[in-house]
Amino acid sequence: MPHMLLIHEPVGQRATRSEAEGRAVYERMLRWGEDLRSRGLLLGAESLASQDKAVRVSVPAGGAGPGKARIVDGPFAEAKEMVGGFFLVNVDTREEAIALAQQCPAAEWATVEVRGLAPCFDR
Repeated sequence: MPHMLLIHEPVGQRATRSEAEGRAVYERMLRWGEDLRSRGLLLGAESLASQDKAVRVSVPAGGAGPGKARIVDGPFAEAKEMVGGFFLVNVDTREEAIALAQQCPAAEWATVEVRGLAPCFDR
């Protein structure tokens, strides 16, 4: 049963680390991902660029006209956290996904959100 482990980190946290500290943290995450892969649990993983380089796109049905895109460049002032990366794992139960989230190195400096994959109509 696939689950996404989303890493929610405080905005600006990356800037508090030196390059060496950032590389060390990243290396820990890579090693953890490789361990998951060697155990046959990892389906995919990526680190995401800072929200400073992000863009949000919406195409509201009303407002500026149907189909007219609204594009907002980051950083996003209202955001207190940003998604810094993810691990997509395949485990048998939600409890196993939660146990992996507790072992994730990022849980020491960020929040790891555990979400099962499901179609958008599944409540």
